[in-house]
Amino acid sequence: MKLSQKGEFYGQTNKTINLEGVTLTDTVYTHDKVDWHYHENAYFTFILQGNVIEGNKKEIYNCSSGSLLFHNWQEPHYNIKPEGFTRGFHIEIEKGWFDNLEFNTVDLQGSINISNPDLKFLMYKIFKETKVDDTAAQLSIQTLLLETLAKMLRANQTKSNKKPTWVSEVNMILNDQFLDNLSLEYLSKTLDIHPVHLSRDFSKYFNSSLGEYIRKLKVQKSLQLISEKSLDLTSIAFECGFSDQSHFTRCFKEINGINPSEYRKILFR
Repeated sequence: MKLSQKGEFYGQTNKTINLEGVTLTDTVYTHDKVDWHYHENAYFTFILQGNVIEGNKKEIYNCSSGSLLFHNWQEPHYNIKPEGFTRGFHIEIEKGWFDNLEFNTVDLQGSINISNPDLKFLMYKIFKETKVDDTAAQLSIQTLLLETLAKMLRANQTKSNKKPTWVSEVNMILNDQFLDNLSLEYLSKTLDIHPVHLSRDFSKYFNSSLGEYIRKLKVQKSLQLISEKSLDLTSIAFECGFSDQSHFTRCFKEINGINPSEYRKILFR
């Protein structure tokens, strides 16, 4: 089985940034299939454009634009690229980097398919910083990466604690139906819990209110669609459930710090 060295991914690398213990690459996937292999370091894969299928010993992930995976070091996997353009952003982290910061990586074993929108937004911010040419970019990347890993570890630890069944149920409903006009009455009846209980305890498990979380899911979907050049921003706004483009722009900027048109320029720069 092939071992991929630091910074080695299968395709055409547009850009590589080497920091102390961290390597970032922006790569266009050019291989229809990459057989079983593993990497010498732990890393994130964030799909910026297109689609890829990734399999490991336990699961197969159908990754579209906006998908985020984490692999621990030496985790065997393979890739299949469907027809079309696919581009990935990778953050590779050397073991010494974790050790120097005294990170406990016990909860980061194997391959993890990350669905938390907050972690994806942080990944977009890291990618945005790779396009900034100033002295603060390196510090910003390192800070955002630490924040990402800290939140990821907290989320994994929370998973191991027993949660009410309604938490996973409401997460499934929101991810499946966030484009619908959901009401508190509908959710409380579907979950069979009191609306006051749902409103009060939701933020405990999702770090935001119900309305804020739904807006995050809408913005997350918009980030996937922005990677498609053929779609204008007005169409994206309506497809993501926003009432108009100004509402979409407002929510997008509140979460990402820039407006959708600025992000699109960065993506294709």
